[in-house]
Amino acid sequence: MTEKIHPFVELLQQDQRYHIEAYQFVRDALAYAQEILKMPGQGESGEHHITGQQLCEAIRQFGLEQYGFMAKTVLNSWGVHNTGDFGEIVYNMIRIKHMKKSPSDRREDFDEVYDFATGFDPVFEFSGGDED
Repeated sequence: MTEKIHPFVELLQQDQRYHIEAYQFVRDALAYAQEILKMPGQGESGEHHITGQQLCEAIRQFGLEQYGFMAKTVLNSWGVHNTGDFGEIVYNMIRIKHMKKSPSDRREDFDEVYDFATGFDPVFEFSGGDED
């Protein structure tokens, strides 16, 4: 009897660039974009859609919220080194039918959305205190 291999297991065997955590993180960031950031979600008729650039920004914000100073280091440890890697992850998930795309989506929409070297630097806001 032949057992059917789960699509993610097969994906991880075929494309070993990214860890499973990277895929889960991107899926979680999509939910974060829709629920927390109130970016448009995929509606019943398909007219609402998050662009590659919007998803990259949601990933950046989600990464900073989850990992702070360590966001870039954590992503790098999963094989993610630039926003184009997010596109590769998304399109791998589209291929195994774990994400959807609209006709206008392109893999290149994820390329060079922001600089990884600075994009995950936390921004500090100092509250007004007594200055001497």
